[in-house]
Amino acid sequence: MLNVQLICVGKLKEKFYQEACGEYCKRLGAYCRLTVTELPEERLPQAPTQGQIDQALAREAQAIRAKLPSGASVVALCVEGKERSSEEFARLLRDWPREGKKQLVFLIGGSYGLDPGLKAEAWVRLSMSPMTFPHHLARVMVLEQLYRAFKINEGSSYHK
Repeated sequence: MLNVQLICVGKLKEKFYQEACGEYCKRLGAYCRLTVTELPEERLPQAPTQGQIDQALAREAQAIRAKLPSGASVVALCVEGKERSSEEFARLLRDWPREGKKQLVFLIGGSYGLDPGLKAEAWVRLSMSPMTFPHHLARVMVLEQLYRAFKINEGSSYHK
């Protein structure tokens, strides 16, 4: 069984996001050992400078790196990443064990995204869409797409 970890910057506060994530986490239990790690988002002033944002992202990256399992394959969610169809994502997940790694880790940044260094170090950079979504919604979307990928790979009718 695959070991999958989501490392997310920011805590889910809204009940509807919590419930959606809880449902997909429950469903994913049949397909992988899933761990969700929440890290605090750095506090910034109302109108931060780019320098303040860069410093906050660097501190968040340090906290993320401290939680990364040694030798993990990292998937960074970022707007610069490659968009993939659900079928392409399912193939990526299906073929991942060939990498010889024991852990697959998805990184979801906070309001300002992820540190450029983390994105550069990632095995895969993935974009959900060219549109902008709240990072809390991105967590729900990643969990749903993980579940959909497992269902596609088993030949289920979930994916139509």
